[in-house]
Amino acid sequence: MSCEHLVCARCAGPVVEGRCAACRQARGEVHHSQPRLGVPLLVMVLLAVLLVMLALRLTH
Repeated sequence: MSCEHLVCARCAGPVVEGRCAACRQARGEVHHSQPRLGVPLLVMVLLAVLLVMLALRLTH
């Protein structure tokens, strides 16, 4: 879902602009679900770094 086409019932402005507190809260709730990808990606990057460090240690 995107907040580009949502109109705030409080200020009648586009939610994406965040003109009032209600707009900013609604925008935050709509975009709240996106950061979930960050945690698994971070875990994979850390695992990759550990594997590279282990491989370098085994070769020396």
